[in-house]
Amino acid sequence: MSRPRSETIERIGATSYDVCIIGGGASGAGCALDAQLRGLKTVLVDAGDFGSATSSASTKLIHGGLRYLQQAITEFDIGQYRLVRGALQERVLMLQNAPHLTRVLQFVIPCISFFEAIYYSFGLKLYDWLSGRALLAHSSFIWRVESLLLVPQLKCHDLFGAAVYADGQFDDSRYNLALIQSCLASGGDVLNYASVIGFTKDREGRLLTAEVEDRASGKRVSVRAKIFLNATGPFSDRVRQMASPGIAPRLILSKGVHIVLPLPGDFPDSAIVIPRTDDNRLIFAIPWQGRLLVGTTETQTTIDDARIVTKSEAEYLLRHLNRYLARPFDRSEIVSAIAGLRPLVKSGKSSDTKKMIRDYEIEVEPRSTLISVLGGKWTVYRAMAEEAINVVERRLIGCITECRTRSHPLSGFESQRDQALQNLMEIHEMPADVTFHLVDKFGSCAGRVLELVRGNPFLGLRLVPGAPQIQAEVVYSIREEMALSIEDILSRRLGLQYFDWRLAIQAAPVVGNILGRELGWARIRTEEEIRLYIDQIRANLRALGLDLVPACTAK
Repeated sequence: MSRPRSETIERIGATSYDVCIIGGGASGAGCALDAQLRGLKTVLVDAGDFGSATSSASTKLIHGGLRYLQQAITEFDIGQYRLVRGALQERVLMLQNAPHLTRVLQFVIPCISFFEAIYYSFGLKLYDWLSGRALLAHSSFIWRVESLLLVPQLKCHDLFGAAVYADGQFDDSRYNLALIQSCLASGGDVLNYASVIGFTKDREGRLLTAEVEDRASGKRVSVRAKIFLNATGPFSDRVRQMASPGIAPRLILSKGVHIVLPLPGDFPDSAIVIPRTDDNRLIFAIPWQGRLLVGTTETQTTIDDARIVTKSEAEYLLRHLNRYLARPFDRSEIVSAIAGLRPLVKSGKSSDTKKMIRDYEIEVEPRSTLISVLGGKWTVYRAMAEEAINVVERRLIGCITECRTRSHPLSGFESQRDQALQNLMEIHEMPADVTFHLVDKFGSCAGRVLELVRGNPFLGLRLVPGAPQIQAEVVYSIREEMALSIEDILSRRLGLQYFDWRLAIQAAPVVGNILGRELGWARIRTEEEIRLYIDQIRANLRALGLDLVPACTAK
């Protein structure tokens, strides 16, 4: 069972750490786990919920990056080539370390000419070759008739055939949380909703403590550590400038958005790659947890811009997707949307965000001794963390010890999914859709969620009729996974917000009342939290020009 929040805060304030990691997204959580497994006394703090800013707003892909390979070829960019090769090697490790949250998925690239067929087939063979021993499946080309049999939704007019390949898919929010839980299980300390508001320094300007404010209680605590590691993604420049006022910014921010559509009942378990847009990008249409996830866009933005999907951004995605579909989607069919920021490291070569390399950099600021992990992408989170902790160890002990994250099973690791499903259904007699959902979200911890139902049968009730999420998940998320808000639960723990905004609105009062009981909120605060959450979802709907017509439940 996770430590009570007040006890965690007290412990953090009374402990001297080897490394304090600021930021609990993919890179920060990866660094925390790596450091703790190497024997470094580690604490991680995040200003919000774990992975709430960028790491839960990805395209849900574990991939080398076809677009980056395309740029490597067309622009003779060796940096993009190295990025793709490294990501392909890391891809298989992500799949192996958390099989309950990942899977191999087939991708289909429609080709409308002989030239496109040759071009994409050649590119995918190079993709295969770069994968080496980490290859998931050999790519192939299929002709028009076979393409339509595989994906009947494709527009048959002018279709020449399709190039087919394999990549990985994952639940980014739950994977992020699995890293956090794994660090906690290894003896590390972690705290969300804990903002770093300043640093104290010695006479030479080296950092001594991070001054942290607990956003839940308003309490402040000084975190003592030998090394401070900045892994705050798009907020990295703010922390760098807090440690070294006047330091030049290093990041350019890119806004990426995704829309979520109903998944047609006859849609195959394959993703469609839209090979070319008006601004020379790739767009993915991916089956994801019972929906069709479509994205992404790429526009330069600032840290203060609203992370919300607009009507024009949604229409951009639909316009390009519908060019390849026999039955087009309409904007009114959008059930949810996701917007996030990508931190891109300035290289001096280009200010066009869609052309900037997704590589990362480990920066050591000599005056403050702050170490910053800048840039990168999800698939290489582990490699980024390994390199960052190598730097930490060189400064602390003068040598590098063995990294253990290449083959470290993450929290909830479950390799025998079918057997786990059968066992849970026999023991707990829950509906199949509920059990499937629990195993997909919680892995080997699903049984612990269902034990709560054994103690209180009312916790077996669904949050929304027809949807698989049950009340026990809410209680478990609060007690074991440090959830503090309705959004923490409905978006990153249970996934209902990403499945359908309108269903999330229906579930919000139930979730809010459970939160109030578990955390001891006054009734007026519970009601305010529910209202604020529903208002936030309504603002997202208005930005897309959508109404609040009740949603259809999951089937």
